[in-house]
Amino acid sequence: MSSTVTAAFLSRRAVLRAASVAALAAAAGGPLATAAAPAAHAADAYDTLRLTWRDLILGTGFSPTAEPYASKLAALGRTAAALRSQMSPASGSLWPELPYADPEPDTDAESYTYSGNLGISFNRLRTLAEAHSRPGTGLTGDAGLLADILAGLDHLHDEAYHANGVRYGNWYNWQIGIPQALLDIDVLLHDHLGAARLAAHCAAVDRFVPDSVVAQYTGTSTGANRVDLCRVLALRGVIGENSAKLALARDALSPVFPYVTSGDGLYADGSFIQHTYVPYAGSYGAVMLGGLSLMFALLQGSAWEVTDAGRQIVFDSVERAYAPFLFNGLAMDGVSGRAVSRGVQKADTTALHQDDHQRGHSIIACIALLARSASAAEKARWDSMVKGWIDRDYYRPILTSPALGVAQLSRLKAVADGPAAPVPEPVGHRLFAGMDRAVHRRPGWAAALSMASGRITYYENGNGENLRAWHSGSGMLYWWGDSFANGQYSDDFWPTVDPYRLPGTTASRKPLADGEGGTWGAARPDVRWVGGASDGTYAAVGQYLKGLSSTLLAKKSWFFLDDAVVCLGAGIHGRDGTGVESVVENRNLGADGVHRFTVDGTPRPTTPGWSATLTGARWAHLAGHAGYVFPGGATVKALRESRTGAWSDINKGAVTDPVTRRYLTLWFDHGTDPTWATYAYVLMPGASEAQTSARAADAGWLTVLANTADHQGVHVPSAGFTGVNFWFGGTVGPLTASAPASVMIRESGAGTATVCVSGPLRDGAVIDLTWNRPVSSVASQDGSVQVLATGSSLKLRITPGTAGAVHKAVVRTA
Repeated sequence: MSSTVTAAFLSRRAVLRAASVAALAAAAGGPLATAAAPAAHAADAYDTLRLTWRDLILGTGFSPTAEPYASKLAALGRTAAALRSQMSPASGSLWPELPYADPEPDTDAESYTYSGNLGISFNRLRTLAEAHSRPGTGLTGDAGLLADILAGLDHLHDEAYHANGVRYGNWYNWQIGIPQALLDIDVLLHDHLGAARLAAHCAAVDRFVPDSVVAQYTGTSTGANRVDLCRVLALRGVIGENSAKLALARDALSPVFPYVTSGDGLYADGSFIQHTYVPYAGSYGAVMLGGLSLMFALLQGSAWEVTDAGRQIVFDSVERAYAPFLFNGLAMDGVSGRAVSRGVQKADTTALHQDDHQRGHSIIACIALLARSASAAEKARWDSMVKGWIDRDYYRPILTSPALGVAQLSRLKAVADGPAAPVPEPVGHRLFAGMDRAVHRRPGWAAALSMASGRITYYENGNGENLRAWHSGSGMLYWWGDSFANGQYSDDFWPTVDPYRLPGTTASRKPLADGEGGTWGAARPDVRWVGGASDGTYAAVGQYLKGLSSTLLAKKSWFFLDDAVVCLGAGIHGRDGTGVESVVENRNLGADGVHRFTVDGTPRPTTPGWSATLTGARWAHLAGHAGYVFPGGATVKALRESRTGAWSDINKGAVTDPVTRRYLTLWFDHGTDPTWATYAYVLMPGASEAQTSARAADAGWLTVLANTADHQGVHVPSAGFTGVNFWFGGTVGPLTASAPASVMIRESGAGTATVCVSGPLRDGAVIDLTWNRPVSSVASQDGSVQVLATGSSLKLRITPGTAGAVHKAVVRTA
C-alpha cells in the first residue's frame, strides 16, 4: 500500500473519528460513558422493524451485571479490544492475517480462502459493533471504536463489497455471510452511519443478492440457504425502507414450508435433508429453524407478517423433526453431517469449541424464540420441553452455554424462570425413512441409528471437514444414559476414535483416503433395502450394507425393545484382502478412564494396552455404561487403548493440538475376506452387572428365528415381540412374506396385537403377509392394508407405496 493511499485512508479515518465523537457527545449530552440509545419510538414501520431486529440480536429483559451475562459481555469487550488493536488497513486487507484481494479471482480453493477472509473481516466488524452497542463491554459507546468501525466499513466497501464488485471464491460469503454481518452492523449503528453510507451498503447487497436469487427454488436457494437469503432481503428492505424487498423476502419463504419427497427440506415423517443426500436436522436444519424463528419474530404484527398457512409445517417440525434428536440438551450427531468435525476450530484470537450439546443448545434457543410466533398451546408445550432440557443437561449446562449469546440466554432464562412445568424425555420409537435414521427412547436411555442407501450418503465431507467419518452410515449405533454418558461423543470422540471401529458398524479394514468417496454426500451405496417397521414403541430395522469403496457385503438388523437392542448380522462377505469387523462397542472412557470391564463374571485388566480374544463369552459388562449378551456364547475381541489425535486430522480448519482419550472396544473379528459370516449380540444400556448376567442366563428370553443373508428375525416372549426382516420373501417362524419386507408384531396381554409392515425396497410391490396365529378379527387397519383372511391364521395384503412408510393393523387374537 503506497504512503499516499495510506495517508488518505488515515486522514479519512481521523475525520470520521472526529465527526463520530462530536455526534456522540451531542447525542449523549455529556461524557461518552454509554452508547447513544436507539430512538425512543419508531417514526414509521421500517423503524419499528429495525428496532425489533436490534432487540432480537441484542436481547432484552436481562441485567448486564448479572451472570452469565456480565462475563459474556466482558469477554465480548476483550475480544473486540483485541480485534480493534490488530486492525491495520492496507490494500487488500483490513487485518494483516486476512488478505482478501484475490490475484486470480475464480472459484478454486485459493479463492475460497480469500472470500472467506473477507467474510471474517466483516464479521469482526460486526463483533466490534456489538461491543459498541451492548452495555457492560467496557467499549459501550466508545467514540474511537465507532470511528474505527466506520473506517473499516468504508475500507471494505471501497475495496471489495460495493455496487460494482466482482464475486470470487465461495458464493456463500457474498450472498449470505457478508451481507448478514453488514446489515446487522447497519441496524446496530444506524444512527451513526448517515444516509449515503446506508444507501451504498444497500446497493452493494443488491449487487450480490439480487431479487433473482429467490426466483427459483433450486441449487443454493433451498432449505436453510433460502431462509438465510430471505433474511438478507428482508433486512435490506428494512435498512433501505423498501416495501417490495420485504414482501419478496416474506413470499420467498413459502417454498421452504411444504413437505418434500426428495432432495432438500422437511419430509412428512420428520426427516430433514440438505445437500440432497445428507440428514441435517442438527446443523443446516438448525440454521433454517433459527432463521425462520427470527424472520417470523421480525415480521410479526407488521404489514409483511408471514401468513402463509404452510408455516404450520415449521411449527409442527419442532416436535416432529427436531425434538426427536434432542436428548438432555444435546443434538444427536447422526443428523449433524460434517458439523461433527468442528470440535475445536481456529477462530480469530481464540479457539471455537462445538459439540453435540452446544448444537443442541442452539436448537433449543431457536425453539424458545419460535414459540413467540406459535399458538398458545404450542408455546406452552415447547416451554415445558425447553425447561426440561435446561434442567437435565448436567454435562454442559444450557444457561451458561458457550454456544449461546446474551440474547439467546436471556430468552431461555425467561422460560426457565417462567411458569411452565418441565417435562421428561419422551419414550417411544421413531423411524425416519426419509433419511435412513431411527431413534429409540426408553426410561433411562436413548439410542440412535445411522444407515446409508442410494438415497442417503454414508457421510458428508466438504470444505476440508469431516474427512474420516467413512463408516458412520454403516449402522453406527449411538446411545446415551439419562444421567450418565452424555459426553460420550462430546469429549473429543471424533478425532480420537478409531474411524474403522465406530460402534455398531460392520466395516472392512481396507485403508481409505481422507474424504474417500467424494464430497457433499457423493459417497452412497447402490442399495435400496434400508428401513424398518415400528409401532411407536418397539421396532425392527434393517440395513443391506455395501462397504464404502469396498467389496464388503452384509445384512444388519436391529430389534429395539424395552431395555435392550438385539443386533444381528449375516451374509458378511468381503474380498478386499483385509480383515472385516463388526463392532459391538467402542466406548469413550475419557482421558483417564479405568472403568471395570467384566466378562462372564471375571474382571479384566484396566491398563491401557490390554487386549484379549474372549472365546465362548456369554456376557460382558462395562461399569457405568452397559451390559452385552452373546446368545449361545461367542468369540469376540476386546481392547483397552489410549488414542491420540487432533481435530485438524479430520477438519483442516481445526486446531492441531493433540488430544488423548481412552477406549474400551469390543468386536467380532470375521477374519480376512470372510464368507457369509454372522454375529449376534444384545446391547443393554445402563444395565448392571447382575442384570446382564441374569439376562444371559435366561435362555427363554430370546429366540433367534433366523440370521441368514435371506432373513433375520427374533422372538421375545416376555415383550410379546416378533420382528423379522425379509431380505427376500419366505417363511420365518410364524411369518410368511411374499416379497421383501420388514415386519414387527407386538402382542398385548389383552387379546390384541399390532402388526406393522413396511416395504424397504420402496418399489411399491404388493406384500402378502401370513401370520400363523389364530386371529378372530381385525379391529382397525390402515387404508393400505387389505384383510384377506382371519381365523386359524391372519392374511394381509399391503400396498406399501414408495416412501418406506409403516403400515399397521390392530387385530384380536383368538
